[in-house]
Amino acid sequence: MREEGKKMSMATRLTGGALALCLGLVFPMSALAVEQKKAPAPLNAGELYAIYADRTWTWDTGGGRFIGEGRRFVAWVNDGGKQSFAEGRWFVDDFGQMCMRATWTNNEGAARASTCFGHRKIGYTIYQRRQPNGDWYVFRHASAKPDDEFRKLVPADTVSLKAKELKQVLATGK
Repeated sequence: MREEGKKMSMATRLTGGALALCLGLVFPMSALAVEQKKAPAPLNAGELYAIYADRTWTWDTGGGRFIGEGRRFVAWVNDGGKQSFAEGRWFVDDFGQMCMRATWTNNEGAARASTCFGHRKIGYTIYQRRQPNGDWYVFRHASAKPDDEFRKLVPADTVSLKAKELKQVLATGK
């Protein structure tokens, strides 16, 4: 009986070892596959507010200021000598969306516009696209890179004074 017990024990050990080896090979690959196929998750309103509040998004032709208090939005652009300013509000939601709704004014008149951007994350990397049909691109890498769009959001208010001055010029007709 002892001999039979040793044989079973040895068979059990071999089977258990083979199973452990198989699981060790299968599970890391499965975990890697799951990580690579992880679905992007929308940023929530708090995360978006932390990114944009009291920052200026600098553009090649000007920029937009996201004022935290009252969620006011002010922008100014100078596109080839044609200046415009905007006044309105900005909004965020728990579906990863940030929107700017404002009235843009130049010497030809005023028009309302709404522009929205979607935000998703995979791990610590944030992706962004202009809604509804823009292409997704990396907004901020997990380890931020110098050319990340996120870096164009700066604390300094570089647009409010220019927008105010242009508003005064347009109001006086000069």
